[in-house]
Parts: sequence; structure tokens; C-alpha cells
Amino acid sequence: MRAQSSATAAPPIAVTAPRDRRGFGTLQAALGVIAFSLTFPATAWGLEGFGPWSLVAVRSVLAALIAGGCLLALRVPPPARKHWPGLAVVGAGVVLGFPMLTTLALQTSTTAHAAVVVGLLPLTTALLSALRVGSRPSRTFWMAALAGAAAVLAFTVQQSGGALTTADLYLFGALLVCAAGYTEGGRLARVMPGWQVIGWALVLCLPLTLPVAAVALTAEPVRLTAHSVAGLLWVAAGSQFLGLIVWYRGMAAIGIPKASQLQLAQPLLTLVWSVLLLNEHLTVAAPLTAAAVLVCIAVTQRARG
Repeated sequence: MRAQSSATAAPPIAVTAPRDRRGFGTLQAALGVIAFSLTFPATAWGLEGFGPWSLVAVRSVLAALIAGGCLLALRVPPPARKHWPGLAVVGAGVVLGFPMLTTLALQTSTTAHAAVVVGLLPLTTALLSALRVGSRPSRTFWMAALAGAAAVLAFTVQQSGGALTTADLYLFGALLVCAAGYTEGGRLARVMPGWQVIGWALVLCLPLTLPVAAVALTAEPVRLTAHSVAGLLWVAAGSQFLGLIVWYRGMAAIGIPKASQLQLAQPLLTLVWSVLLLNEHLTVAAPLTAAAVLVCIAVTQRARG
């Protein structure tokens, strides 16, 4: 990492980036997806020893301390005033909204079910990207994305007995706020390093997350175990900071819609972790649905917008 002043904005990254840059951007976005695929199993571990509000608030505080330490050590100047509204959207979406809503959902939902539902995130991000930054993916891109979304919706309705549960509503709300944070973060990552985007968003939320963490830790029971501590540390350092660094850098290099489609692989990866780390029993529909949306990656990544 290196400091870079945000007072003078760098020119936006061109859509037609060099092939090697696009390849490196795809690799970074893929590393972000791998980090995110561990978020739900790590959250389930964290819930073994922390309450939902404690887990979300403490993870945000820890991530903000890591990010703030990096910003101070490298003497990074604050972003320009015009970037703070966008950083607030990032904070509201990926620092506060998505962690809180998915943690509440995982109190009654399995990680496998939640992972497949969150497979709708690529389509949601692409939709908001088209509205926010004017991206125009091709018709093939949209057909493949919609096919993946249809598979996820069919799975959700089938698993819920024909009606959406409260956990499903939490997850759908998480999709909207996270997609907004991803879209705004990807736009900001074109004018400042990706790690600074999430770093400043975390620091911006600290005046809220710090007192909430203090109150929640006294109101909710805490039982420190190897699983709960490991889960907390991963969602704080891995999911909340390091994963978002490479994710935003990848989005800036290859574009928000194409990067978001890489997340179609995330449900399948999370299913693997849920079996290996949580010993969850998978229904036949879960891996089949995850595999179906995974096929959409090849189509969307080849589609030119």
C-alpha cells in the first residue's frame, strides 16, 4: 500500500483497459469473492459466542482500527469533500447494513440457504451500476444475469415452502444496501486506491459503531471460544477490510458489472465452507442452484457491453 493524495483526482480508468491490467483486476476481484465466501461461516462461528449486535459492532470497530492505523501510518490525507457522500453510502451499505441484516438472518437461516439467496447480489449490483454510473452491459450480459437470478429466486421460494421467511426479507434487504455500497465503492475506487475507500468508510462509521459496541457488549452475553474469536477476527480483518480492498481494486480495473458477476461463484464456495467448517447438511437443490448460477459467469464474462 502506498499513500496517494485524493485532493487531485486521478483520471478514471478506461473501460478498454490493457489485457494484463484486466487480468490482474479479475484476479483481485476473485480474491475478494473468496474472502467474502467465508463471511457467512465465520459469522455463524461468531454467533456462537457473541450476540448479533455485538458481533456486527465489534467487527466494524476492529476493522476501523486496522484501517485507521494504515491511514495514519502512511499519512494519507482525508478525501476531498465531494467524495464524503459516496463514502457514507459505502459505510451504510457494506460496513453497517449488510453485516447487520445478514447476521440477523443467520440466526434462523442456514449459511447454505443464505449463500444461495445472496447469489442475487451480482444482478442487483449491475442494476444499480447501470443507474448510478451509466454502465450499459450487452443484452447477452443481462440475459445471463437474469437467468442466474431466476434460479436463485426459484430456490428461495422452494426452500421456504412457497412463502418468504423473515430471514429471506433480511437477506433481500442486505442485497439492496450492499449493492449500493459496492456500486459507490467501485466508482470511488477509480479516483482513489481501493483500500482507502473502505478505510475511510470504516473510519467514518466509527463514531457510531464504537458506542454501539460498548452498549451491545454489556447487553448481550459473551462467551469466548476458539470458534467465536476466529469468526470475529475473520469478518473484521478478512471480510470487512482486506477482502474489500482487493474487491474495489478489481472493480475499478474491469468495471462494476463484470466484477459483480464473479460473485456468482460465491454461493458455491460458501456451500463448500458450510460443509467443511459447519458440518451442514445440504439439500440437493442448494448445490444444483449454485452450479446453475456458476454457469452464468462464463456467459457474462464473455459478454461485451
